[in-house]
Amino acid sequence: MVFSPTQQLVLASGNKGKIKEIQAILANHLIVPQSAFNVLEAEETGSTFVENAIIKARNAALHCNLPAIADDSGLVVDALNGAPGVISARYAGVGASDQDNVIKLLQQLEGIPEAQRTARFICVMVFMTHAEDPFPVIAQGVWEGLILNEQVGANGFGYDPVFWVPSHQCASAELSAEVKNSLSHRGQALRQLTDLIKDRES
Repeated sequence: MVFSPTQQLVLASGNKGKIKEIQAILANHLIVPQSAFNVLEAEETGSTFVENAIIKARNAALHCNLPAIADDSGLVVDALNGAPGVISARYAGVGASDQDNVIKLLQQLEGIPEAQRTARFICVMVFMTHAEDPFPVIAQGVWEGLILNEQVGANGFGYDPVFWVPSHQCASAELSAEVKNSLSHRGQALRQLTDLIKDRES
């Protein structure tokens, strides 16, 4: 299947922030969130970003009968042995808000010096032509940074207010959407994904 602007793709996510970013990066494609088909989000039972992304892509493709793109991403903090990791969206518990998660993260890192607050956002993107696709396309992006002691900025979502971007000397939440998409783990993964799909189809 050719990954073309005329092909409708279902996005396996209910996260409004993710949907907005992905639709902006793939603006030339017909991206429709699975919520438009009344598809419930799949239970993320995997222990890795790759496993969860495949679970979500398969679920969306199955229920929408369309090719699907799924993203699984999160924040990995070295001082916390990789936490919050795959449970980044529910770090403070099931149904936790972004603010709840950020507050818990800052509490967990209280007293940790700046040099030890290294972290990275990781994103895995999966593309499946159908639910039984035996050869899913998998791409990943990594965005290195540091965790701040307090929240800064009003843009973005999730952990953006406490993620320091060394190259721009500001928090991710202080970046414009365009600049963030050019740097972020999700932007990297999406660009890699489109290239991999083109290579597979050539």
